Amino acid sequence: MIRTPRHPLAALLLSLVVTAGGHATAASPVGLWKTIDDQTGEVRSQVRITETGGVVTGRIERVLAPGKGDAKCVACTGARKDQPVAGMTIIEGVRRDRGGAHWEGGTILDPNNGKVYRVRLTPQDGGRKLEVRGFLGPFHRNQYWQRVE
Repeated sequence: MIRTPRHPLAALLLSLVVTAGGHATAASPVGLWKTIDDQTGEVRSQVRITETGGVVTGRIERVLAPGKGDAKCVACTGARKDQPVAGMTIIEGVRRDRGGAHWEGGTILDPNNGKVYRVRLTPQDGGRKLEVRGFLGPFHRNQYWQRVE
């Protein structure tokens, strides 16, 4: 049985601890995301982000862009060259930062141009939106993905 504190300040602190714990779980990049193109605003794909041993990876589950369902990564190099975009791992090696607000340190592939960027993932809106920031040197580009599940 949980005992409710009688002092109003103690009750407030307890509610903040319980609420913060709930948000920490909800504000995670793990899940299924609908990707939104930052230049056109169009829905492009669904990416499943998973975490194993503290490392986050993301794989394209479905290509949603009209007429692109069987797209291949023609601009990619190495093992990804000319491989289907659906099923391709595009986020690798990402870990939660020390402050806990971001996941970073890994890379993200843009299958449209074949370029690999450093990446930072930041859940927003209680975990309903994900800021995906790709870095190339001092330059960066943001996309805002929407949680599907």
